[in-house]
Amino acid sequence: MRVLVPLVLALCSLAALAQDEDKDCDLCMTNQFAKCSGAACDCTLKVSADMSQAVNCSKLTSKCWMMKNEMYRKKNGIGTRRIPTEHAMLDNDGLYDPECEADGKFHARQCNDTTTCWCVNTAGVRRTDKGDKSLQCPVLVETFWFQVQLRHKPMEKKMDQTKLEEAIRNMFVSYKVDPKYIEKVEYYDEDRYIIIDLKQNVTVDSPTDLATATYYLEKDIKDNTLFSVNYNQSIKDGMLYNGMKLGFDQAYIYYIDSKNPEFTMKGMTPGIIAVIVVVCLAVVAGLVVLFFTQRRAAKSHIYQKAEGRELDEIQKQQLTT
Repeated sequence: MRVLVPLVLALCSLAALAQDEDKDCDLCMTNQFAKCSGAACDCTLKVSADMSQAVNCSKLTSKCWMMKNEMYRKKNGIGTRRIPTEHAMLDNDGLYDPECEADGKFHARQCNDTTTCWCVNTAGVRRTDKGDKSLQCPVLVETFWFQVQLRHKPMEKKMDQTKLEEAIRNMFVSYKVDPKYIEKVEYYDEDRYIIIDLKQNVTVDSPTDLATATYYLEKDIKDNTLFSVNYNQSIKDGMLYNGMKLGFDQAYIYYIDSKNPEFTMKGMTPGIIAVIVVVCLAVVAGLVVLFFTQRRAAKSHIYQKAEGRELDEIQKQQLTT
């Protein structure tokens, strides 16, 4: 009997532990692809077949880890619909399977699981020509300036600049960005474009990964949100402006690094080179036309002067006779 009591207690403890492990956990609000489980409801993100990355659901998951997760899902057909027809095209420009540091930063050199490599900035954007695996990327160059260009949907009333700037500040708070990072907001009424300059500021008390914040923002506008479906602070349904939801139909993110990018003519695509050649030829042709036009004008001017002198001589002869 004395032996059975401890055994029964141990079995009860195991059953209680198993129940805790199987309990329902809250969703990860900042990452709809993270899975939360276990007694502590720890949340992880699948980034490869044999690796899951722990995530903090009170913060945005780094852009590098989110790109790895997206590539993992694409490779394994997770969360995707039927395969498109044979000749269908998909714009995947900028998406690759990155190598990430333990803290979620990008490796300075990326190869996308191939023998072709390139150097990236802290936003994971390519900043050099592509090479082989002997390519050296000694440092991860910092992207210190992000220019966000948003095109809003048509609205009946004219935009109020003061209210717009307030709405922009509140919007970026939803993406964990301190408003002090916002250097300037410009609005172009005719084109419906809002341009926001975000700059890394060492004086801001709450450091923010602006690359990740703008990545989440761009995904929301392109109707591919990374937030949980219950997260109600993103702008996937529009930005709160003057008591209404202002929707967007375009988003462009531009990256300015602390060092100039290192592209060469060799690394340019034939299309870009062709455009440069056409522009150069047009400039040369314009200069040639300008040269001959000025030359003809000069000759005409000389002829007019000579003609005037001849007329003067004729008039003098007439007067003397």
